[in-house]
Amino acid sequence: MSMKDLPPNISLIGFMGSGKTTVGRLLARRLGWRFVDTDEIVSRTAGKPIPVLFAEEGEEDFRARETQAVHGVAVGAEQVIATGGGAVLRPENATALRSAGLVVWLTARPEVVVARTARRAAERPLLARAAEGADDLLAHVLRMLGERGPAYQAASHLIVDTSDRPPHAVAAEIERRATRWARQSR
Repeated sequence: MSMKDLPPNISLIGFMGSGKTTVGRLLARRLGWRFVDTDEIVSRTAGKPIPVLFAEEGEEDFRARETQAVHGVAVGAEQVIATGGGAVLRPENATALRSAGLVVWLTARPEVVVARTARRAAERPLLARAAEGADDLLAHVLRMLGERGPAYQAASHLIVDTSDRPPHAVAAEIERRATRWARQSR
């Protein structure tokens, strides 16, 4: 497959637990591209884990760092970019990712998100407050999905559901659909 058969980059957006990192690593390997995780960039450049950043600097400062990371990677090529769950809440980030290539919204049913995130919910700043009980966590996830859904929809070119699917199958689907999208976008 030649580069012209693919978009310049493929960005994965979506809620925490939707599979952005796992699928992104597999997809990058399939394509022979670089895998980039904006959360890892933020953590590395700040010298602190994200939960510590949230606790010490607050969400607004974290989002500013995230915007720098998104804009920094958006100028590259042949990358699979996994973003933090809230990255596209800032319209400028959605615009940067869309201009960099294909944006794929990875979705998962709310109960799947809870199952995937519950064990480590306390390590996720935006879930930590609701981590006490599964019912509270599900209600919190549903509320956040409702709030973020419009931003994910507006930012994405394609939507892929990861519920009940092995990550390698999701990566293969994204590769197929990315090729089709790139050909239609010429």
